[in-house]
Amino acid sequence: MADTDHETLISHDSNTPLVDGNILIAKALARAGVEHMFGVVGIPVTSLANRAVALGIRFIAFHNEQSAGYAASAYGYLTGRPGILLTVSGPGCVHGLAGLSNAAANAWPMVMISGSCDQKDFGRGDFQELDQIAAVKPFSKFSAKATDIKEIPNCVFDVLDRAKSGRPGGCYLDIPSDVLHQTVTESEAEKLMIDAENCRKQDVIETVGSSEIEKAVSLLRHAERPLIVFGKGAAIARAENALKKLVESTGIPFLPTPMGKGLLPDTHELAATAARSLAIGKSDVVLVVGARLNWLLHFGEPPKWSKDVKFILVDISKEEIELRKPCLGLVGNATQVLEMINKEIKDDPFCLGKSHPWVEAISKKAKENVSRMDAQLAKDVVPFNFLTPMRIIRDAILGLGSPAPILVSEGANTMDVGRGVLIQTEPRTRLDAGTWGTMGVGLGYCIAAAVASPGRLVVAVEGDSGFGFSAMEVETLVRYELPVVVIVFNNGGVYGGDRRNPEEITGPYKDDPAPTSFVPGAAYHVLIEAFGGKGYLVGTPDELKSALAECFSAKKPAVINVTIDPYAGAESGRMQHKN
Repeated sequence: MADTDHETLISHDSNTPLVDGNILIAKALARAGVEHMFGVVGIPVTSLANRAVALGIRFIAFHNEQSAGYAASAYGYLTGRPGILLTVSGPGCVHGLAGLSNAAANAWPMVMISGSCDQKDFGRGDFQELDQIAAVKPFSKFSAKATDIKEIPNCVFDVLDRAKSGRPGGCYLDIPSDVLHQTVTESEAEKLMIDAENCRKQDVIETVGSSEIEKAVSLLRHAERPLIVFGKGAAIARAENALKKLVESTGIPFLPTPMGKGLLPDTHELAATAARSLAIGKSDVVLVVGARLNWLLHFGEPPKWSKDVKFILVDISKEEIELRKPCLGLVGNATQVLEMINKEIKDDPFCLGKSHPWVEAISKKAKENVSRMDAQLAKDVVPFNFLTPMRIIRDAILGLGSPAPILVSEGANTMDVGRGVLIQTEPRTRLDAGTWGTMGVGLGYCIAAAVASPGRLVVAVEGDSGFGFSAMEVETLVRYELPVVVIVFNNGGVYGGDRRNPEEITGPYKDDPAPTSFVPGAAYHVLIEAFGGKGYLVGTPDELKSALAECFSAKKPAVINVTIDPYAGAESGRMQHKN
């Protein structure tokens, strides 16, 4: 079925203007406050994208649904509103699962909308036929299929509301091609919209009882070595002000997860990031806010944690608390729960103080580790290792002041080193591989960040392997003139090219490049120049400083190709912490 681009209103005769499914979906999205969509158009959804644009929704067109899906998921995190992904049917829907599953793993609000084949032809081998409701099931909180045009407004509002209710996640809306071309009158469309709006339900969040708040405060008050841990759940709840008040009124050290960094500045005197092993290993009472006790936090178990540690978990999801079985679980919105804790403490304040043995121990260890790292960072190593260019990038970013750029960090060594060197000072300014350790998110995240936060520069620090997943989207950066600077750490492959021992190089294909190798000296900077962007090749401190100064000032799409010693990296997976 060919996709047609109707007039905004379709009519059988001049007296009866009609609205088709494309227009009705666009109207419902606009009525719900949707401002941006990401996706790849084609049969049968091109007209839907055009209708959305005509109604004031900015459509960001990608080359690949995976990157568009990653963008939609990150947009949901950055804004707190569901990011919208639009795909074609069949393979387009399958490609979009990358973004939907990423939203599910990270608990970010997102809605994937896919066209699907004509309902009467389903099961007969129609063009791009797929049972898409079944395909998305493992990754979707809730899925809806509009089987008739009159169901569209309810379906649209339902998936949008459910994506952000409770623990956020991805939802799916299936729109068969025949429904897209069904019509109703303009007055019918408006009535359908009003009726659907009236049926929308407010998200009811559990309220924590006062006795539970009292117990939480008592545990913290009587702890010898308390710790506050927070993650991206606290970030999406906009809990930074309540966290700041709690930390500074009690003097309790804090530890952010990688994407919790910036809710309180990394430079804060109570930050325990540089003393992570000590903070985790010795703490006796831990308030965990919007972070899961998963692999990123060693499951909250020995030997990393003390066997006697008492966890107070604050989470929007009752199921998460039941899974972890903490000493105390507080189900609710992170900001609201923290405000209740702050109010309880205000009536009977306590503060550890700088001379408290626990605070002193954390501070001493952090300073020792920072001093050790600073000694390594102070050296200008050429050919570049990872630390020298990372230090130069850190200093250039800090030199920009506020508003701080949004940092996108992707790769193995590049992300690991960057986590320890780059400094976050503002909330929601760090995006990385996240809970799932997803590679390929980089350019999608960059585009989402630029669209969601138009006043900020976006800086991506990527390994060459991570960059390769979505490198073609640099054309998208140029096309939309987005203020994104992509810095590629080019060490010739995954972890750094050929790392095989001589005895491993054997067999009939021993002369092939290693599975970890890329073309040496790949000119990644030339890729963006093909589309009119700016590319830089750098290999010395002065070259890198000059390129950064020029890019940060111009605030235009650019790729800086940083030549790294191929023997500087190591195999990376789970987070390694030596402090």
